[in-house]
Amino acid sequence: MIKKLLPFIGEYKLETILAPVMITIEVALELMIPFMMARIVDYGILGDGGMTYTIQMGSLMVLMAIIALIFGALSGRYAAIAGMGFAKNIREGLFKKIQTYSFANVDKFTTASLVTRLTTDVTNTQNSFMMVIRMAVRAPVMLIGATIMAVSINPQLSTVFIFSIPVLGTALYLIGKFAHPRFLDMLEKYDSLNEKVQDFIVNIRVVKAFVREDHEEEKFVDNAKRVKDAQLNAEKLVVLNMPIMQMTIYTSVVAILWFGGNMVIEGTFNIGELSSFIMYIMQVLISLMMLSMVFIMLIISRASFSRIVEGLEEKPVLDDGDADPQLKPENGDIEFKDVSFSYSDDAEHAVLNHVNLSIKSGETVGIIGGTGSSKSTLVQLIPRLYDVQSGEVHVAGRNVTQYKLNTLRDHVAMVLQNNVLFTGTIKENLKWGNEEATDEEVIEAAKAAQAHDFITAFPDGYDTELGQGGVNVSGGQKQRLTIARALLKQPKIVILDDSTSAVDTATDAAIREVFREHLNDVTTLIIAQRITSVSDADKIIVLEDGKINGFDTHDNLLKSNTIYQEIYESQSKGGGINE
Repeated sequence: MIKKLLPFIGEYKLETILAPVMITIEVALELMIPFMMARIVDYGILGDGGMTYTIQMGSLMVLMAIIALIFGALSGRYAAIAGMGFAKNIREGLFKKIQTYSFANVDKFTTASLVTRLTTDVTNTQNSFMMVIRMAVRAPVMLIGATIMAVSINPQLSTVFIFSIPVLGTALYLIGKFAHPRFLDMLEKYDSLNEKVQDFIVNIRVVKAFVREDHEEEKFVDNAKRVKDAQLNAEKLVVLNMPIMQMTIYTSVVAILWFGGNMVIEGTFNIGELSSFIMYIMQVLISLMMLSMVFIMLIISRASFSRIVEGLEEKPVLDDGDADPQLKPENGDIEFKDVSFSYSDDAEHAVLNHVNLSIKSGETVGIIGGTGSSKSTLVQLIPRLYDVQSGEVHVAGRNVTQYKLNTLRDHVAMVLQNNVLFTGTIKENLKWGNEEATDEEVIEAAKAAQAHDFITAFPDGYDTELGQGGVNVSGGQKQRLTIARALLKQPKIVILDDSTSAVDTATDAAIREVFREHLNDVTTLIIAQRITSVSDADKIIVLEDGKINGFDTHDNLLKSNTIYQEIYESQSKGGGINE
């Protein structure tokens, strides 16, 4: 699993190598200091070295400590650069991968979970990486070096701390085994919390309009409590590491002082050697503590590793690997051949059933039907936002699977029900349709979508800054801007998915008139709730329960189609149709 993340080190290989090299030099210098201290005590103070030797060795110790400090600081710097670069590359890689996901992939993970993976999980991975290239190098080098030095001073006394290693190893193994699944559960609770926060912030106007702040607060507090409980459940195992470690260290130190003190009294061990031996033992035990901290961090981060790798290895449901990169739709012909579709793999719960449909390039086709009749699902199959379970969808006489996804979608402009605008200027939002568009083309598209007048009414015109999600424009204005954005693509097919529901009937009619005059060679599909929005279409599709109940002109449907007649009558009585 970790091996799959290593390629993301990328251009930070040098810093990744330099960080452990610097820390190794620092540790080597630190290992010499206790040895020199023993020489000062046994030879300089208690022996024949005198003050001169003591000052010389003391000065050398200070110099080595300063040099060790410099190398330690360099190691920290290189580790920080490597760690942040590693995290940046993972985020970029995961974000690029997410962009290849189909709607079905996003539905599988949920938006909140993907956000958590890009933030919390990557941060955990970054911290673990920095700890590995520093502490996971420092601890083993110090452990081995200090053990060698301690054994060289007194092999017999060294056996005391050797017994502590199995105790610590067993404790760490048990903690790791039982803590990992608990941290996985904790991160899933984080996903739920992020989903709740996202839902609240995006819909805060609705919350305030219905005075539901208290209700939302209760739901948030409940989710926050679940995260806290999951954290406690995981951490209560991890916190056992420190007391076990401290108990082992203190027991070892007491034993060494007891046995070592007796050796000094008996004259078989020098005081300086005992003091340096104790320092080496402390270095050994501290290195063991460092290793345990690294181990615990890896336990915590292991869940994040697996979630990131899961996101990276997710295979997009839609695959265009076999498509011809040179192939482009030559016109806007659309054909459905016995198409059935289900959001799950269960064909018995299909939302579209054996749909057969043929639309000629340049035709304007309305789509109408009750809620849940799968109007949006039908049109989403054209740009391959989803793939059919059975049957075929053809554009310009070819199966949509024969086109590269980017090529197909570049020729199909779709205005979804949710009118999404991004933070930035109006012009920047419109140029999402075509970033190479000239100002004249932008203005022409805005005029076609009946948006030019209200845009120029703003003090900054097309340079007006839109808030997040376009909060400073109305619903109808959003719809017109998204229509203009779609028109800038100069597509072969335009799909308006209930995209004029928030505009008045006069504006709706004006938009349709412009479409007829200037887009007569573009196939236009209009999903609408109002019959007036589709009545002048070349043909109208009537959908019921995922099946085509009727496909004809407005006049013919009024004569022969019961569902269309009922919709027409209900809207006529409700004042929704003006003749």
